[in-house]
Amino acid sequence: MKNLLLVLVFLGMLSCDNKLTEKEKQEYTNKGNEISQATFKALGEKLTEQMKLGGPDQAIPFCNVAAIPITQQLSEEFDVIIKRTSDKLRNPENKPSERELEIINMYHKLISEEREMTPIVEVDKNNNKHYYAPIMLKVNCLACHGKVEEFVSLKTDSIIKSLYPNDKAIGYSEGDLRGIWSIEFKK
Repeated sequence: MKNLLLVLVFLGMLSCDNKLTEKEKQEYTNKGNEISQATFKALGEKLTEQMKLGGPDQAIPFCNVAAIPITQQLSEEFDVIIKRTSDKLRNPENKPSERELEIINMYHKLISEEREMTPIVEVDKNNNKHYYAPIMLKVNCLACHGKVEEFVSLKTDSIIKSLYPNDKAIGYSEGDLRGIWSIEFKK
């Protein structure tokens, strides 16, 4: 009898498919939008301040040491794990997971097909809720992420290479997919 009960509990667990209702998806989408916008605003304000003080020469070293701590602070405030990642990394600490890379590739495909990109909310095998949304390159990002000698000066490129020897996050145009927001909601 005990074995039958264990089998029934196990089968019940298998039949529970970690899916969200439409209402839950909308709630997590709204939360993810709020968190990604707050993070973008916090990072953007600090980078804009640094750009005003000394241009890319000051903003790049600042970003090198401050971007992840700012993101970490907001992760703690919102009780989530916030990550910005890309298929063209500048900082190797932002390396995408296999799932994040799948999402990035899906967004690239949607762009190539001229289809709309919307945030994705899903549940993983451990019942953790995730939010993913595209990060599109804005014109003010080109000073550090644009094409060398068109938007990025040789001096700026040299600073980037000195801080990020394996940098791939350059050569973008306005409106390109820079990467994604990846937010994991804690249980």
